[in-house]
Amino acid sequence: MTDHATTPGPAAHQKIDTSVPHSARIWNYWLGGKDNYPVDEAAGDAYSAVFPGIVTVARSSRAFLRRNITHLVTEAGIRQFLDIGTGLPTVDNTHEVAQRLAPQARIVYVDHDPMVLTHARALLTSTPEGATAYVDAELSDPDRILAAAAETLDLTRPTALILSNILGHIADYDQAREIVARLLEGLPSGSYLSINDGSRGIDATYEQAQDAYNETGAVPYFLRPVDKIEAFFEGLELLEPGVVSVPFWRPDADAPAAEPIGEHGGLARKP
Repeated sequence: MTDHATTPGPAAHQKIDTSVPHSARIWNYWLGGKDNYPVDEAAGDAYSAVFPGIVTVARSSRAFLRRNITHLVTEAGIRQFLDIGTGLPTVDNTHEVAQRLAPQARIVYVDHDPMVLTHARALLTSTPEGATAYVDAELSDPDRILAAAAETLDLTRPTALILSNILGHIADYDQAREIVARLLEGLPSGSYLSINDGSRGIDATYEQAQDAYNETGAVPYFLRPVDKIEAFFEGLELLEPGVVSVPFWRPDADAPAAEPIGEHGGLARKP
């Protein structure tokens, strides 16, 4: 059965503000996507003028996610994915990677940006055997997310929780930890947590560029020390090689030699 569900929420009636750059649209621009506005391109160009490596960060993040999902499907046998903060459709979206490997995979995307909502149909393409759905909800409302996800996913079965470059939008670290814990409470043993986020301590130029961006009035995103990213996985069984700069997480055999970047991530199993 193919499920093209969209659960409306608080963003359903918001207008898209094209006068202020938005992180999801800027990220889309850096990934080579077309779903952005001149204000986003200008902000993205200004950022990359200070820190040209941001394009590498964005694309390395997407490659990390692809390798995570590949492992989850082929090695861990996961067939359900809850991807929160999905952003705009580009290449190798979660459902595309998962359903290439397991057509019956079921995916729920969660976001609250009105532009993402307008592109929900682009995201909600599924194999006939599987399902995709879109939930319009805030990361800060994990109970709503779990309830809406349960309309498409069987949350009594192992599920992969994907939090890719989203936790940095939660300024309060303790709140971010609480959100992750609450989401995991709603998932059974054998589920997985995948996190990757911008990190401090690797590239001072990146940190300066991001701090400057956060002062522009755009939606801020806070880089965190690596140990704080590691702490999101406390109580879980962290897979090797642990929380690392994303190019070093199980790189493809033919991947060129990598250098560390200010983006760390890991994958862990809920015991």
